[in-house]
Amino acid sequence: MVSVWGMTDKGIVRRENQDSCAYDIIEEGKLAWGVVCDGMGGAKAGDVASKMAVEAFCTQMDQLGDLEGPPPAEALLRTATEDANRVVYLKAQTDADCIGMGTTLVGLILQEATLWVVNVGDSRAYLITKGGIRRITRDHSVVEDLVARGDLTPEQARSHPQKNLITRALGTSSRVKADLFQETVSPGDAILLCSDGLVNQVTDQEICQEIQAGGTAQEICQRLVTRTLDSGAPDNVTVVLFQL
Repeated sequence: MVSVWGMTDKGIVRRENQDSCAYDIIEEGKLAWGVVCDGMGGAKAGDVASKMAVEAFCTQMDQLGDLEGPPPAEALLRTATEDANRVVYLKAQTDADCIGMGTTLVGLILQEATLWVVNVGDSRAYLITKGGIRRITRDHSVVEDLVARGDLTPEQARSHPQKNLITRALGTSSRVKADLFQETVSPGDAILLCSDGLVNQVTDQEICQEIQAGGTAQEICQRLVTRTLDSGAPDNVTVVLFQL
């Protein structure tokens, strides 16, 4: 059985919220999915991009309840991401108000002990167990590449002036390259999807502490968002938490 809750907040500084999310549990808690998108673009274009991407992703996930046997999770996640990219790219090419817009995407399908994750950009998925916290995804960003090459430490990356500069996004090209991951999970584990508005203000260890402190998924999400707001929240923040 799995429980899930998600919430999003525009933060302290931003006038609008360009994050979007969605999630659902089907088959009496044996199957679940979720997605978080962080839009970018002038005016309200980022908001349009993230909402369109989430809607396209949801359309593909609606098939899960109708499938017989194990879901073709990797193929479904890849198709959902490609569809999301297509609709955002088309809108950006045909609407003058949306030129240059795009969005990150991190999504998952969870079936009993197997977890599949897809990501484009710097929104993240974490696995939290009794032993601690581990990031599943790898940011598609300038600073992540610098860390991977050994030019920056993870601590330096948190305050780097280019920390928000991503190298992949949905909607900026007719084709998108997504990363896919598969994990085995156990009862008592938690999976967190989040936008960078959380991780830029709250460390991985602080995230782990809040989740391991216990409570319902709703209570933990509220604590994570409150902690972000208390630290100044210069960006939108979105969290979706699955508990096994």
